[in-house]
Amino acid sequence: MKQFFKNDNEFICEYCEKLVSKLNYTTRDHCPYCLYSKHVDINPGDRANECRGPLKPIGIEKYKNTYKILYKCEKCGQNHKNIMANDDDMNIIIEISKNNS
Repeated sequence: MKQFFKNDNEFICEYCEKLVSKLNYTTRDHCPYCLYSKHVDINPGDRANECRGPLKPIGIEKYKNTYKILYKCEKCGQNHKNIMANDDDMNIIIEISKNNS
């Protein structure tokens, strides 16, 4: 079982350069505008991963009553998953889901 550390801070997205506000219900782990993330966690919210590479969204998978965004780190190549946030851009979610076909 993974440990979870609540770490919900605003940040500037390193990919699209937009200001990303706090999520206010869980740890913010990706940009809602472009869906890029950063390879910073070993366990959710711990910010203990030294890689720090960009996580490119490459696919979508169904997860319970929502979706997970599938990522590939552009620095180390590791695959990663994040649960979709309530404010994620659905047009980008739909576009990325076409990669699953």
